[in-house]
Amino acid sequence: MSTPTATGSTWVFDAIGTSWAIETAHPLPSIARDAVSAVVERFDREWSRFRDDSLVSALAEGRAASVPAPDDAHAMLSMYDELDAATGGAVNPLVGDSLARLGYDARLTLAPRGEPQPAPSWRDTLTWGSDQLALRAPATIDVGALGKGRLVDLVHDTVRRHVDGDVVVDGSGDLAASGAPIRVALEHPYDSTRAIGVATVVDGALCASAINRRAWGDGLHHVLDARTGAPVRAFAATWALADTAMRADALATALFFDGGPELAATWKAHWVRMRTDGRVEWSPGFDGEVFS
Repeated sequence: MSTPTATGSTWVFDAIGTSWAIETAHPLPSIARDAVSAVVERFDREWSRFRDDSLVSALAEGRAASVPAPDDAHAMLSMYDELDAATGGAVNPLVGDSLARLGYDARLTLAPRGEPQPAPSWRDTLTWGSDQLALRAPATIDVGALGKGRLVDLVHDTVRRHVDGDVVVDGSGDLAASGAPIRVALEHPYDSTRAIGVATVVDGALCASAINRRAWGDGLHHVLDARTGAPVRAFAATWALADTAMRADALATALFFDGGPELAATWKAHWVRMRTDGRVEWSPGFDGEVFS
């Protein structure tokens, strides 16, 4: 997605392996920036499978069978439950080992170690409650289907507690905005100099996913079908508009599969997606324009 219209002051930084931009009507005070940094660090330390000291790494490596449940566990894993049901099991929070097998591992070797491998049944393996997050067998939790959206929501809420006026939090593909409407270009997945359309975000979120991002090797990328462990082939890019970034991020993943549009309708959310042959589909009532 291209950068939305600036509102006044922009704070740019890198976190969780990507670029972030927070736009506000006035410069963020240092106390607000410190609060945002603390939120990001806490989330990363709990959920990143790329950090040795994270909770999910401790579970993946068998150093612990259970860990204190992060504050986000129920919200995120409950939404995974909906994604799993809507897509027939294509979206699964234990897809981390399948990604690592194809080279998207903690060290980012990008070197496949064998043929695709399905993710384990997460309902039989992963449990969570008010105080514990546990695995019955070692497995790698990967919340990439919706985790960045969740973090965008947390950052947006943190910023709103410190400043008045328009706020845009852009986590590179996952965006939340409050205040004046903004228009965001939908980047063509095969030509970053072109847009296939424009979406209008009004007090909500727009999230995107594409197979040209985090791609490597011979047709490998980060969007896997958990049932097979293989990269998806039917769709090249998806965009979803929803009331929260976590929900929009989740839909952007679900739209690579059958059941995604139906889930969006249930959530009263809107979307656009492009097939790998270039055909574009979008939902009735999509707030924006599609050029191709």
